[in-house]
Amino acid sequence: MKLRRSYVYLGQRFELCQPRTRALNRTGIYASEVNPMLQSSISPSLTAVRVPRFLIIGAYKSGTTALYRYLNQHPQVYMSPLKETNFFALEGLSPNYQGPGDAQAPTNRLSLTRWDDYVAQFTAATPDQAIGEASPMYLYSPRAPERIQRYLPNAKLIAILRHPVERAYSNFLHLLRDGRERSHDFAQVWSQEDGRIAANWAPIWHWQNIGYYAAQLRRYFDRFSPEQIKVVLHEDLTQRPQTTFQEIFEFIGVDPQFLPDTSHRPNQSGIPKNRWVHGLVRRLVLAPLNATRQPALLDLSQKLRNPLLYKPQLSPQLKAELTALYRQDIEQLQALIGRDLSHWLA
Repeated sequence: MKLRRSYVYLGQRFELCQPRTRALNRTGIYASEVNPMLQSSISPSLTAVRVPRFLIIGAYKSGTTALYRYLNQHPQVYMSPLKETNFFALEGLSPNYQGPGDAQAPTNRLSLTRWDDYVAQFTAATPDQAIGEASPMYLYSPRAPERIQRYLPNAKLIAILRHPVERAYSNFLHLLRDGRERSHDFAQVWSQEDGRIAANWAPIWHWQNIGYYAAQLRRYFDRFSPEQIKVVLHEDLTQRPQTTFQEIFEFIGVDPQFLPDTSHRPNQSGIPKNRWVHGLVRRLVLAPLNATRQPALLDLSQKLRNPLLYKPQLSPQLKAELTALYRQDIEQLQALIGRDLSHWLA
């Protein structure tokens, strides 16, 4: 399989979005987490705003939705009502991705690209709550680390990573589930990524390149202290959830003894068992629930949808072949985060 190599090229794809003509209007007194250089230019007569203490930065299809939902259960945590605000990846832009279903997808329709709109997500938080948001585009975006450092230099950053081929396959099944991917041949669509990126398909279609975690995480370690970055593996979340959440709660500064209910796993990927039935349920029931963007209704939608799906297994031979393409990056990732990832290469 031919492998893409250019990260710089991918970063430029974000520039295909058209700049907004409306100037960014930064109003309000910033919370202590905001860069003091920005605070100094704000009139003290303006209303204070609250900003995130922590960000879940990625990766796509690695458990960010589950982490968002579970953290939101903690009484001392306030998560933005909108998952995937994408502000630090798309500030000042009008997303206009052109892949199948991109026009209707949340990235094009719901991304918040103005500071005013972004901080409005947190107005309902109480003073004693740790504010957070989750946008997996941040890990992949070359622009996000600099913007986060500029706006929130003291933010805690959480990255959850999954075996890159398993992540890509889950991504593939996710788009099949939603009726956006037309081919059922994973190996075939793997080879089509360059053309899809050139045609300005959204980052969620960039299956291969999203898996190069070392290169992406290094951009954050270059700008933030290691104490501000916590890397969690997907298997941590699935195999030892209690310990993992205690560590995360300690990291963001809330009561580590709280135990979230992890019995429901949101945003599962899979192929419809019966496409006609799934399509009917999606149009009449799931789409209206999803359109609300309310966490409780999104969870209900997913509970209704999951029994309609099945997950075919990825060929071990194909998985091994594709994993070999990531070997160097996985080895670099081991050294960067101090975790043994030999089981990813086995």
